[in-house]
Amino acid sequence: MMKKIFRWLKKAMLWFFGLSIASVILFKWVPVPFTPLMVTRIIEFKFDGQDAIYSHDWVPLEDISPQLQKAVIASEDGHFLTHHGFDFEAMQKAFAHNKKGKRIKGGSTISQQTAKNVFLWQGRSYVRKGLEAYFTVLIELIWGKERIMEVYLNSIEMGNGVYGAEAASQYWYRKSAQSLTRNEAAGIAAILPNPRKYKASNSSSYINRRKEKIGRVMRHIGTITY
Repeated sequence: MMKKIFRWLKKAMLWFFGLSIASVILFKWVPVPFTPLMVTRIIEFKFDGQDAIYSHDWVPLEDISPQLQKAVIASEDGHFLTHHGFDFEAMQKAFAHNKKGKRIKGGSTISQQTAKNVFLWQGRSYVRKGLEAYFTVLIELIWGKERIMEVYLNSIEMGNGVYGAEAASQYWYRKSAQSLTRNEAAGIAAILPNPRKYKASNSSSYINRRKEKIGRVMRHIGTITY
């Protein structure tokens, strides 16, 4: 009996590793059509008796303003270009502050967020965090920074039912992602902690303060080279 169980587990693990690596290789070249979060949100709309809101337009990285790339680095992951998927210093700070009961942004990097958004479900558990680390290593090795940034900016939630840079730029500013100014890019990055609650334009005083802070940091980020 135990031999059968171990044989089944071995096959399951081999299938998991094979399919996961194949999917990462596939999405190195193919646009990600949708993410688990997008599906979850549509289901939530239906359960709430609302019409599903879904806006998502994939564009290549060269059609996304470098200002938005700088803005998300300034806001979400200052060491994105130099780390290998994990920012252990940020993790330590987040852990220390959480022990004190303080609420700060988590220690997840852009790479970790991308791995979670594309391949995994939302929520908190050790299993999901372990899988997130696994997929983070894979995309760092197989995709590289440029592709990670491209997928991240095309997949993350940037408004209620709004996903990706192009859809967000059209939704908040009525312009293409390629044409975003520094202040507009900072506005989108500022709402990422809770894009369903905050507004990138006509923002609250809290978001305006975040915009200013992100804008100041962006000035110190030079030309992005991957």
